[in-house]
Amino acid sequence: MFNLILNENMKIYRKVSTWIMIALIIVAVILFGVILKIEDKQNIEEPDWKVSLQQQNAQLEKDIAEGYMPEQFVQMQERTILINEYRLENETPPMTKSVWSFTLEATPVIALITLFTIIVGASSVASEFSWGTIKLLLIRPVSRTKILLSKYLSTILFALFCLLILFVISLAVGAILFGFDGFAQPYLTVIDGVVVEKTMLAHVLGQYGLSSINLIMMSTFAFMISSIFRSSALSIGLAIFLMFTGVNVTSFIAMKFDWAKYILFANTDLSLYLEGMPVVEGMTMSFSITMLIIYFVVFNALSWWMFNKRDVAA
Repeated sequence: MFNLILNENMKIYRKVSTWIMIALIIVAVILFGVILKIEDKQNIEEPDWKVSLQQQNAQLEKDIAEGYMPEQFVQMQERTILINEYRLENETPPMTKSVWSFTLEATPVIALITLFTIIVGASSVASEFSWGTIKLLLIRPVSRTKILLSKYLSTILFALFCLLILFVISLAVGAILFGFDGFAQPYLTVIDGVVVEKTMLAHVLGQYGLSSINLIMMSTFAFMISSIFRSSALSIGLAIFLMFTGVNVTSFIAMKFDWAKYILFANTDLSLYLEGMPVVEGMTMSFSITMLIIYFVVFNALSWWMFNKRDVAA
């Protein structure tokens, strides 16, 4: 089994496109850091952060009172007001730019990693059939299940490797550009209407950890599509389309129907629970984890069934 996984990893990392993807992740983090640094220099420092927060709260309360905003936006504004009030009452100034704040702000790059992993996972099985190399794999004295598992594990390892690169590069770029000022500042969030303090390290690791779950689920979905369809282009195109539209469509459905909570994309972003803002009101992390386990089992079962059923004699 180890040799099969090693062989699949060699296939992945021998490709020039793989290293281009990794380079793009690094470049994206560096460019993002430079842009934030330039913006940080251009910002005029507030003479008094307390006055600034008081003015912001007054404006937010006025916007809420006008009643033109959707309920979800109202909740976001109310959360901001609670956090601002907590800062004022506890003499806790807003976060300053630091290595941890930048590492946290760089998490949107995970979407790029997800995209690259979809490409790797969606082409993993489909390309073998497209190029006819699947026959060379199946003549080995190993079961189809082990072959499929090695491909799946290699895809997941690629995703986690890219996530590790993102974390390390973000720390390095953040330290170089913003230093370690504000290292001990707490991260504030609202859970069940109460402001909660967390250490930045715990919050950053939590964000990356929960994002890895979303990454694995999307990788598993792409891998399933690859096992079902023979075309790499179709597999990649369908997976990417659903990646970019799934969350938005689910959020729209969730505004009208409670059954939206059973849709995959309503449960993939577990980081929302760190902020106390599930897609559908009343959802819990345990519910989302249960749904993800169900989808995970179904995706892998379909991948295994289709791969073992497919006739490659022709």
